[in-house]
This record gives sequence, C-alpha cells and structure tokens, in this order.
Amino acid sequence: MSRVQVSERPLDGDRGVAAQNAVMVAVLRSAPGGVQDWLEMPDTFARDAVTRYGGRAYAEDREAWVCGFDAPDTAFGFASDIASHVLEQMPNGPAPAIGLHDVKPATGRDFGSVDEAASIARRLANFAHGGGIVASGTALAAMAGALSRIMRPVGTLTPRVGARPVEVFRADEPNRLDGGGEILCFGAYELDTQLFELRHEGSRVPVEPMTFDLLALLARNAYRTVSRHEVFTALWGERIVSDAALSSQVKAARRAVGDHGAAQHTIATVHARGFRFVREVTCRGAAAPPAHFRSGPERLARGRPVVAVLPFADLGQSEDRDFFADCLSEDIITSLAKTRWLAVIARNPAFSFRDADLGFTEIGEQLGARYLVTGSVRRADCHVRIAVQLADAQSGHCLWSERLTRELADIFALEEKVSSLISGRLATELGVAEQRRAQAQSGEDVGAWERYQLGSAEFYRFTDDGNRRCQALLREAIAQDPDFAAAHSRLAYAIILEMVYFDGGLDQSRFDEALRVARHAVALDDQDANSYFVLGRVHLARCEYDRAIAALEHGLELNPCLALTHCGLGESFACEDRIDEAIRHFDAAVELSPHDPFRWAFYAYRSLAHLFATDFAAAAHWARRATEVPNAHYWARAHLVAALGHLGDKEQARRERAELLHARPDFSRAFVEERLFYVKKREQRDLYLAGLARAGIQ
Repeated sequence: MSRVQVSERPLDGDRGVAAQNAVMVAVLRSAPGGVQDWLEMPDTFARDAVTRYGGRAYAEDREAWVCGFDAPDTAFGFASDIASHVLEQMPNGPAPAIGLHDVKPATGRDFGSVDEAASIARRLANFAHGGGIVASGTALAAMAGALSRIMRPVGTLTPRVGARPVEVFRADEPNRLDGGGEILCFGAYELDTQLFELRHEGSRVPVEPMTFDLLALLARNAYRTVSRHEVFTALWGERIVSDAALSSQVKAARRAVGDHGAAQHTIATVHARGFRFVREVTCRGAAAPPAHFRSGPERLARGRPVVAVLPFADLGQSEDRDFFADCLSEDIITSLAKTRWLAVIARNPAFSFRDADLGFTEIGEQLGARYLVTGSVRRADCHVRIAVQLADAQSGHCLWSERLTRELADIFALEEKVSSLISGRLATELGVAEQRRAQAQSGEDVGAWERYQLGSAEFYRFTDDGNRRCQALLREAIAQDPDFAAAHSRLAYAIILEMVYFDGGLDQSRFDEALRVARHAVALDDQDANSYFVLGRVHLARCEYDRAIAALEHGLELNPCLALTHCGLGESFACEDRIDEAIRHFDAAVELSPHDPFRWAFYAYRSLAHLFATDFAAAAHWARRATEVPNAHYWARAHLVAALGHLGDKEQARRERAELLHARPDFSRAFVEERLFYVKKREQRDLYLAGLARAGIQ
C-alpha cells in the first residue's frame, strides 16, 4: 500500500505551515479518482470545511486527501460534517471514507510526525465504507470529549514491522433527531442528548448536568477504557480539581443507572487506568452494525453478572394459562434480586420477550444480560411439574437445569416454596459459572470482580495454599475497588477459616482484623445477606454466640434463600445445644443448594450437631456423606472417626483413622483441643475427644 507523502511546499497559500503544529490528521480516501471527483464538485463544501474547522490541507492525490488540525475536537467535527455531506451528495458513487490518527512527535528512527500519521490514517480508512469514519485507539482517546457517535472496535493494524499494533474503531452511522441530538440506549435506560435527559423505562431520572455529561462520555466510548485524564479534561477542561470530585461524579453516575462500586454492572473501574462502560449501547433507530463490529458479548464477559428471567411457558390448556407461570417467574425475579452480587433484569423488560422469535444471544445483547433463565410449567390433576434452565446468553449452552414436581394445593405457598428453591440453586450455579469465567480470562482483563471470583475459587479448594491465595486475590480486588462489600466479607471469612481449618496461628489481632473487615462489609452494604452471614461466622469463632445468631438471623430476613446462612445458623444453634433448630437449618441449606461448593460443610456441621446430641449413628452417616464430597476438608473425616469411636466399630474406625492420618499426619487430640476453640462448652469438646480416643487417636 502506497503512503501519502506530505508536500514540502504549501498547497494553497500558507496551508503547509500547519504541518509542524498539527495534533490530528484526517485522510479522505476512496477508489482511484473518487476523491478528486468529489473535491471538484461544484460546491466547495470540503475545502470550506477545512477552513471552518481551522485545519490545513497538506497533500492530495487521486486516492487520498490529507488534512491536519491543531485540536482533536475540530478534527472529529470536520470528519462528521464531511461524512454527512458525502453520503448526501454521493449516495451511489465512490464516496470517500475518513481515517483519523493523532500526530506523534518524531523520535529516533520513527517516521516523521504528520507523514507517519497520514500513512496510518490512510490505512484506517480502509476499514470503512464510503462516508464512514474510522479512528485509531489513541486518536479516540484524544477526542473522547468531542465524540458525537458511538465508536465500535474493528480490529488492529500494524503500521510497520516491529511497531506496536494500532487499535481500530469505526463510528456508527449518524442517527440525529430533530434537534441534532441522539438517544443512547443501554438496558432499560435511555440517554437523550437532545433533551439532556436520562430515562429509565420511559420515566425521567433526575441527574446533575455534569453527571449527565459523564454518562454520555462513557456511553459513547463504551468499547474502550476512558482514562481519568480524559474524564478530567471533558468535564472540567483546564480547571484543577481533586480526585474526590471525580470519585463523586462517578458515584453519582453509577447511582443514576442503578449501579454501585461493588456491582459495576454498568460503569467499571479499570485499576490505575480509568473507567469503562460495560453495557451494550445502541442508538435508537440506527441500523444494527455488522456482527464483527459488535463487542457486546465481549464486554458482557466482564464485571458483575446480569441475569434475566424470561417468562415461563405454561404448557397446559387451562383458561388461566399464563397466570401461574407468570407469577412463578416474577417470584423468582424477586428472590434472585436479594442476591446482591447479582444484577437481575426487572420484570417488564424481561417479559417483553415473551414469544419473541429471537435467539438467546440477541435477547442477551438487547437486555444486557450474561445469563438467561427459562422454564415451563405443566399441570395434571393436582400436581404441577416445573422445569427450569440456566443458559449462557452468548453461547446458548445450558449451564444447569432442574425439574420439580409438587402437589398443587395452596398455590401461593407453592409459588413461594418453589421460587425460593429455584433462586437459591440458581445463585449457587451462577457463582460457580462466574468462577469458571474468571479463570478463563486473560490477566490484562482481570478487574475487581474477576479477582473476587478467582479468590472464591481458591477459597473453595479448602486447602492451606488455596486460602492464602484467596486472601491475596481478595486484597487485590479491594485495592481496585475499596467499596466492594462482597470482597471484604469473603476476606474476613478466609481469615477466620485460616485459623479454624488451616495452619494460621491463633492470633487475637487476626480475630480483630476479621471482625473489623466484616463490620466494614456490612457498612458498605447493609442490605447484603452474605455480609451478615460472615459477620455471624466471625462472632461464632470469637465464641460470641448471641451476636452470631443475631447476625445470621438478620441475614435470613434479608435473603431467606441463602444456603450458607442456614448452615451457619445451624452450627451456631448446635453449639448452644439447640439441636432440633440446628437440624432444620441444615436441611434447608441442603435443599436450597444441593450442589453447593460448601456442601461438605453442610454435612459435616450436621454430623457435629448429631454427635453433640449423642446420636452417633446419625453423626457417622452425615460425616461419611461429607467425606464423599471431592473438596471436603479432613475435619469431615475426623468427625466420622469420633462418631465411629463412640459406636465401637473398631474396624471402620481403624480404616478411617488411617485415612485421616494420611491427610494430616500430626492429627492428635491435643491438636483438636487447640483447634476447637470456637466450641465453648467443655462437655461438647470432651465428648468429641472421647470418641477420638476410643478410635485410637493419640
């Protein structure tokens, strides 16, 4: 591909002198002769536009026309006007495309500044059709405050061998309304740049002017990270303001669109870089861009997950055909929304896809959802069968499915029970899916949410090394997003488990740190049931049983479907000898999340409750179930050994003792005495130790 050479003499008067001062180059490129045909048209729009925007024409040949500008906003304004004009004047002819690239100072053996920029801008124009605008990533960053169109990624080009690839972005076709504005749509929100309004489901959302400008800036640049410097420049110009002012505007923008620092489902923080708008953005009425220009699925793969529950299909023939199915779907939405780390699409936008002849990918993109929940209801006599599936919206793969059959007696009680079960199990499966997704992402794409999920995956390994890696990843996530409540909660729990299950020393300062971090998590989000679950577990480890039970019961009020809270409350009741209450909560935990990565603990803690009640056969049964879970900790086998010791089953006790000592060679009664510090009743610890002694544990 030939390069456009900048003329060494001015083409028209003093136009060539601007070459030394230009910061942005625009190249109009077409088929041979196309540019000249257009420039020689009777009107002088193109040459007048250069003058109007303060630019200079440097060079032209049969295929390209090179113009330079001393400000990024004037370069983009010129390109937009030219694009609109050529589409009107040459709808069927060889209309030129426009490539934009910023001018770099010449360094070392690099090409000369404008010459280099013109060469790259010419190649950029190859990525657009006639009248289209294409810009490099660095040009886009410089023009961020001036953009009036959505720029979508196309790919990369390499200027020359050994050079760093240039990111390529293409502008959407203009979609101007009567007043020259546009409507940027994302999820249930509309950002109207003509009326300067933010609307949610048609209703106006009040926002300050600067907050509106920030949302527009980020939405127009939804396919890339907008640097902090760009935001400062776009909002405050040359004024000097503090980082606190920026943080305040970002917080206000998130709040306006139902987002917050822990969620980041719309505005994500890119650590040490800036901010990225992570929702699919479209212009109302604009033609859908080619598939290879869309990166919605790519961006939906980052940040907190969004799930949409589509209306369940009623496969019966009754007069109230959709009534029960719709009510069930609504109840699932309501229950799922109590899981604070999960963004759930509201009923109306989700139900608008009833009977839609669209694939999962398109529905997911239109709703901004990463996951879709679908299902059906069938009734026969006095029974109802409910089928539910969780699907990845991008791939269409079914990640989880369940089928429940129940008696159709009290319809409201049935809806409440079934929706609780489904939402509890969905939350577990979504958590596992997010951990796998985070593990599959490359290092440069890892944000606070992904680090949290990677830390959670390490947490559920239940190993000493896994716990240490978990804590390190969670601290990194908190450094990226200090307001991430879930990361604080999990860190507090990991600190406690390090002392209960692993080799962390019993250090009062660590207990105090865990309590401080857990309380901070509650302060960050006092509606998060998981925060109260962890606070309750920290109090239990500190032998503060009353406070533990109070925190866990409040957690269940916030989200009755959180299996972990039922489990934690069950163990707390067991330590208080409230065995019947403990068993009910262990049953609830297993029913709500039968495949939970923590389920070995559901069984093991229940085993301990039966052992404290001297029901040794039941204790052995549940301990054995715990040992069969692949990620079970060796304490589950210790419970089994203690129960078998009390049962007097010497042969089984001998085999299980050998397995236990293989997993933990230094396991002893003295070790147990130290590690069961959270069991404050002496008689309970003595009962456990007696079982181990009878099983031959030294």
